[in-house]
Amino acid sequence: PRLLSQFFFADERVTRVVAEINGLDAELDPQQYLVLLNQLHLSQAHLLAVLERIMEECIPTQRHSRDYLVKFPEELLVDNLGNHMLFAAECLLAGTFLEVEESDEAQLRPRARNLLCSLELVRTVLREQSLSQPNSYPEPVRAVLIQFDRLFAEFELSYVSSLVAVKSPDEIYRQQEIIVLFCETVERALHLGYLTQEMIDGYEPLLMFTIPRLAIISGLLIYPEGPLSLERSPEEMSRVFSPFYNLLKKIRDLLRVLSAEELCLLERSLCTAE
Repeated sequence: PRLLSQFFFADERVTRVVAEINGLDAELDPQQYLVLLNQLHLSQAHLLAVLERIMEECIPTQRHSRDYLVKFPEELLVDNLGNHMLFAAECLLAGTFLEVEESDEAQLRPRARNLLCSLELVRTVLREQSLSQPNSYPEPVRAVLIQFDRLFAEFELSYVSSLVAVKSPDEIYRQQEIIVLFCETVERALHLGYLTQEMIDGYEPLLMFTIPRLAIISGLLIYPEGPLSLERSPEEMSRVFSPFYNLLKKIRDLLRVLSAEELCLLERSLCTAE
């Protein structure tokens, strides 16, 4: 159950697979080479997962901030992101990386080198600690973990920023505005009886359509200064809504001619229609 013991065996697995890859002629046995590469990917992912748990146990208050993750596109926020970072760093050092521009590659390569050197130091220190005192984390161990955590975060932010357009502070704020709009829409719908708490607690599938529909009406009529404000230019709106700027203006104009009773009837119908 001790994390350092788990790390020792996970590290042994990585070392063994790397040795098998180095001793194999990939041209003579390409199928076995691909099998070993997959094993390496899985064993490294397990090693990083154990290392993450060790850092949470050893340096929980000294972890490098990961606030920058909110800037990343959602499709990148996957469980194996850390393993992909490690693979990217290895490819950058080997000169086999084709995803980034040459200028970005020149800036990323030193960060990749520092990250991988730090990982090797962490592996060495933790292996020695697991064989001597597997129940404690002395200051030298904590120091190398803090350094690795910082270098990993710095490389992750630099690497992803070189590949995709990370969200600006304005875009993050606009996303938060949308979250607030949806929360206020749900609160209003509950108050008016359009929805029930049981539907929300039970993850009623219809809510995936109902809440966005009600949010559009709320954003255009009830909270006109929020993220659906048509006083802004399309460029100032969130990318979620900006492509529909002209359509939203037409919807708003139609909604404005409805009476209170007609608006209530419309919203109730949006809660039932599929």
